[in-house]
Amino acid sequence: MEDIGILSGINKETDKETVILAIESSCDETAAAVVKNGREVLSNIISSQIDLHTLYGGVVPEIASRKHIERINQVIEEALTEAGMALEDMDAVAVTYGPGLVGALLVGVAEAKAIAYGAGKPLIGVHHIEGHISANYIENKDLEPPFLCLVVSGGHTHLVKVTDYGVYEILGRTRDDAAGEAFDKVARAIGLGYPGGPKIEKAAQKGNSEAVTFPKAKVAENPYDFSFSGVKSAVLNYINGCRMKNIPIAAEDIAASFQKAVTEVLIEHAMLAAEEFQMDKFAIAGGVASNSALRTGMEKACAERNIKFFHPSPVFCTDNAAMIGTAAYYEYQAGRRDGWDLNAVPNLKLGERR
Repeated sequence: MEDIGILSGINKETDKETVILAIESSCDETAAAVVKNGREVLSNIISSQIDLHTLYGGVVPEIASRKHIERINQVIEEALTEAGMALEDMDAVAVTYGPGLVGALLVGVAEAKAIAYGAGKPLIGVHHIEGHISANYIENKDLEPPFLCLVVSGGHTHLVKVTDYGVYEILGRTRDDAAGEAFDKVARAIGLGYPGGPKIEKAAQKGNSEAVTFPKAKVAENPYDFSFSGVKSAVLNYINGCRMKNIPIAAEDIAASFQKAVTEVLIEHAMLAAEEFQMDKFAIAGGVASNSALRTGMEKACAERNIKFFHPSPVFCTDNAAMIGTAAYYEYQAGRRDGWDLNAVPNLKLGERR
């Protein structure tokens, strides 16, 4: 297993209020938030570009970058106004610096550096996946490490052991497509369009999950790794077969059967790890974590094993700045600060430091 991302020196007993302005621009949401003491969200503003990118069937990086530039100042101003605070009230400025679309990341990083420099505030770069994991702290005040966390989104599928704040051990990850990426590709194939996750979930609610049996891949070298390219290809082959035989394509049944195959793999791997590492707390995070079938299945599996189950509200599952502010708080408490040479790192691995 991969032991990574060590932070030390967290002062968990401090009574001092720490307020952080956080910025997130890794993909197609321009977001800013003000977070107090890592768990209290004073504001959380999200400007989504989803309607624009739907026209193209997916995120267009160049367009995303330009829209971030247009909206970022306004979003930050809205966040400060909603929180009833000013820049001088902030203890630090935090920003996502990777992974993500390089142009989109650069907009947020440049903005955060300019604000921090101008206001004389410390700068903290935050890993996007660490932000997703930390989203669980916002509404679950009693959640503290150690626990297991399944991060499932459009670009990432990670099964992570959270040993302490900022201390992670990656138990498994996808070998090819992320779960959310597979949802998008299958949704496009069956004519549902973009974004795939919500559309697959909605169609699946009307379909028969037993209509088609799609494969559930296992990786021999590591039982916790994932592979979703096979199930995606199986769906495409099934659709092509139906067309060749002039068999009507039941999109809702395909969606339900595909969703079942993916969620079952996620749950099986997660529970296997929980049992092996004897963990009694389990959390999910990322955009796919808002999927009701995954939540229901994971909650049931955890209840059967007396494992306490945690999950963020949907607004904190998708990309947002509140989760970045939460992650930044624990790094701030650990004494971590970044310099003016902070740069975007589009392929940043969880736990990597400059």
